Amino acid sequence: MSEIVIDIKDLKLQYPDTDVPALNGVNLSVERGEFVGILGAHGAGKTSLCLSINGIVPNMINADMYGSIEVAGEVPPNIPVRELATKVGSVFDNPEFQMSQLSVLEEVAMGLQNLGIDKETIMANISGALEMVGLKGFEDRSPFEISGGQQQRLAMASALSMKPEILVLDEPTSNLDPIGKEEVFTVTRKINQEEGLTVIIAEHEVEVIAEFADKVVLLEEGVITKIGTPGEVFPELINKESEIGVRVPQVTEFASKAKDRFKGSTPVTLDEAVKGYKK
Repeated sequence: MSEIVIDIKDLKLQYPDTDVPALNGVNLSVERGEFVGILGAHGAGKTSLCLSINGIVPNMINADMYGSIEVAGEVPPNIPVRELATKVGSVFDNPEFQMSQLSVLEEVAMGLQNLGIDKETIMANISGALEMVGLKGFEDRSPFEISGGQQQRLAMASALSMKPEILVLDEPTSNLDPIGKEEVFTVTRKINQEEGLTVIIAEHEVEVIAEFADKVVLLEEGVITKIGTPGEVFPELINKESEIGVRVPQVTEFASKAKDRFKGSTPVTLDEAVKGYKK
């Protein structure tokens, strides 16, 4: 039987001095080990949902919250963010904003030190986290003298060193070049498939979501309007991109215009398109 690690029921969230709720009755269940992609236009509520899962809202960013949310057996509003970080790791859109130390090693160690973890465990966790993200050997480098993709992988290592069950990434590649994007997506897929971490990612790169995600969640004006597999959700969004602010994968758009070539199916990944294309 699958284990639910995130259980959200009728979640409503409203920031001070705003008339419209950021989230308005969100219901979402996530199973352990799932890769969940969150899609939506700017202002749809993606970041608010991510910040509710990791407890930053309402513990560090003030907001009125109603409904219920349980994450890895904890209720985020009732536990300090630094403690919840041992259950939920977080990676944001600009890695430089998360950097404050003089070396890669010190950067990854900071969260563990704040929790009073013993030195032996800290060093073991750092070593494992850096190896997981491909930054082994970077310990003495400055976080500000490595590439954007490497900085984002460092941010992931800092989160992973806490041994979380869930990793939440809020548009982690929005400020990266194509190489940096590929680095981050490769590591994200690895930790999901090989380490079994549950991944929640808000992202505009729909091709990646189509390939990696088990579940796609579409947010519109603070409301979840669609939940399903990529193969279920993306074909329903064809010709609605401008209306909802989310594009479909290029192969999906192509297939919709050449239906006779795909035997009535609508692929969402390149592999599906190659297999289904009829010459």
